[in-house]
Amino acid sequence: MALPLPAVPPLSGALPLEQAWLKLVQTEVESSLQELFELPDEAGLDPHWARAVEQARAYALRPAKRVRPALVMAGHCLARGTPVVPSELWRFAAGLELLHTFLLIHDDVADQAGLRRGGASLHRLLAPGRTGEDLAVVMGDHLFARALEAMLESGLPGVARVVRYYLAICRHTAAGQYLDLSLGQAPLAEVSLFQALRVASLKTARYGFCAPLVCGAMLGGGGDALRQALERVGRHVGMAYQLRDDLIGLFGDAAVAGKAVDGDFLQGKRTFPVLAAFARASSRGRAELEALWALPTAEKDAQALARARVLVEEFGGRAACERMVERASRTARRALQSLPNPNGVRDLLDALIVRLAHRAA
Repeated sequence: MALPLPAVPPLSGALPLEQAWLKLVQTEVESSLQELFELPDEAGLDPHWARAVEQARAYALRPAKRVRPALVMAGHCLARGTPVVPSELWRFAAGLELLHTFLLIHDDVADQAGLRRGGASLHRLLAPGRTGEDLAVVMGDHLFARALEAMLESGLPGVARVVRYYLAICRHTAAGQYLDLSLGQAPLAEVSLFQALRVASLKTARYGFCAPLVCGAMLGGGGDALRQALERVGRHVGMAYQLRDDLIGLFGDAAVAGKAVDGDFLQGKRTFPVLAAFARASSRGRAELEALWALPTAEKDAQALARARVLVEEFGGRAACERMVERASRTARRALQSLPNPNGVRDLLDALIVRLAHRAA
């Protein structure tokens, strides 16, 4: 059944419009996600496997913003010129969200993260230590395959071409993740702000924001001009999102963020606020920042984290990153104004950009 996205301004006391939109997307996509875990061909494989799949299902269905499916819907509506969403598109979007879940699982293993969306990361749930990590990688592989099945099963016109496009973006995401991990072994002095921005573009902006918008537009029959415009919007809002995430990863509150906020420091991530502070620091400050980020993980205690936060703040890294978030957000919103506005969809996107760039943690 085709469903329209909300377009009527909310009544007094109701949810803001972009929140009502996200709520609709969450409801529909999570219903489709439930269906993706109904796998009769696996029912009799083994009780251990059945329990693991149930844990993965519960993990995938934890409360989440579902931003990527929302962007797919927006791209489709902009291309079609109507807020009506075909039912097949929800299945495609659920497959895309399941692929995102696969990436989160592998990301948590690589980063040794113990918390995701307010609960234990999947590798912590499946088994202790290295065994849990190995099992989570395998489960991630399973969800990757299921995600591709779901997207192709949607049967939407041109879906094979869209999936090929999305998988090419995923290859670039892998390159971004590789660079993010490998740069963590280099001295701060050898990592540039440009490299940090390139990682943000590859790892987050193109995959998480450009690609869903463009996939939606392609499935809606949008032309090259619309796809290019959506890529510009996605590139800048994705950059704002990742830079805000960099701030949360050093200065955030785990209770609000739903994930650990000391992980970037523990993993020695060379994020934008850290490198911006290093570039502005005195010789003494640079030496102390290098020493802190080079500490063994076991020595990166609460005192070391507190000192790291003080130094990044003192030498302007936090403020520089905030300015970059604002600049990227403004650029995304300006690029958005060149797009059509069928039934207020562009306005929904604009409100969502503001919400993502200024989210609290």
